[in-house]
Amino acid sequence: MSSALDATDVLVVGAGVAGLACARDLAAAGVSVRVVEASDAVGGRMRSDRIDGFVVDRGFQVFNTAYPQVRRRFDLKELRLRPFTPGFLVHTPNGRLTFCDPTRRPRTLPDLLSGRLAGPRDLAALGLLSARDMLLPPGRLKRRPDTTARTAFADAGISEEFVERLFRPFVAGVFLEDELETSSRVFHLVWRSMLRGTICLPTGGIGSVPRALAAGLPAGALRLETPVAGLTDHGVLTAGGVEIPARAVVVATDPGPAAALLPEVVLPDYRTVTTYYHVAARSPLGEPTLLVDVGRRFLNTCVLSDVVPSYAPPGRALIATSVIGRGGQARERELRAALAEAYGTGTDGWDLLTARTIEDALPVMPPPHPLTRTTRVAPGRYVCGDHRATGSVQGAMASGARAAREVLGDLRR
Repeated sequence: MSSALDATDVLVVGAGVAGLACARDLAAAGVSVRVVEASDAVGGRMRSDRIDGFVVDRGFQVFNTAYPQVRRRFDLKELRLRPFTPGFLVHTPNGRLTFCDPTRRPRTLPDLLSGRLAGPRDLAALGLLSARDMLLPPGRLKRRPDTTARTAFADAGISEEFVERLFRPFVAGVFLEDELETSSRVFHLVWRSMLRGTICLPTGGIGSVPRALAAGLPAGALRLETPVAGLTDHGVLTAGGVEIPARAVVVATDPGPAAALLPEVVLPDYRTVTTYYHVAARSPLGEPTLLVDVGRRFLNTCVLSDVVPSYAPPGRALIATSVIGRGGQARERELRAALAEAYGTGTDGWDLLTARTIEDALPVMPPPHPLTRTTRVAPGRYVCGDHRATGSVQGAMASGARAAREVLGDLRR
């Protein structure tokens, strides 16, 4: 075995947003901290690659400016955010419907009042649900009885027809499930954040988010390409046989490595998603808007270069489309046909740039779903990630923040 590295107060394993948030808070509190990451860059599931001049995020992801952890940790101007339209399009057999927040886009109010999207009763029920979620303190929403999202819509007086036309295809893309079985408390909190914030993409790709977190770490605190083989009585042992001593270890990896390092931790099931990235000569939409399908042949699709022009070289358009589960050639062919209908244009000339399958994209969150869980596993052992809170950037960073608080409390005792 190689000789040990210098000891540290806390060692964080994994440089995703949960681990980076934890390390930032620990460093700010004055304890020595080191972050080790198996990959060649920070981010975990929030990575951006550059392929032939295109920016390709590892799975379609968006950035919500209303998340409390986002407001606490980031200078949004530095991320150079580009917004999506405050709403989305729904492809139906009878044409495309537009759903937008009329408080932000007043000119779309006639579309809502026309009755094409919903009747007066459904619109009133939706308005009441949205006003309550937007205006009530988060604590009130968290204390409400937890059911499924489907039950929450029924309780709000929203008709099944409206749910099928609007919410089911939209929520499928948010939670990567199309049965509306996600916790109603989680839905209400996410819906609140969408109503209060802006859905954006950083100009440099979603990977700009973890890079901004990592930039605030002390010099020399981050070690890349350092996979951890296991935990020891005094810290961790790297795959290269080097022991790194630490008073406390926080495991902030993806679910697979977390289960290997801490087999006693019970992890939830995770949902798998595949995102196809197609290249076209021109945008098939011409606006930075998410498009969903009432037939649920895909979760959602958008022209990324309409949102952030620098995602594609000049004169090219980059289209991202996500589907539940794993992909393949046959599925991509079926997807082209669905996209031709949804966009109203031929897709035979589109080139498939790449496809990204994320096996552990989002934890399954059925009711009753705990919105936060302790990160303590054993003396000196902690775990954090979206599986300890909610499946979102907010949940991951909030879990990292809780891990830092619990580690600090234990060290000081």
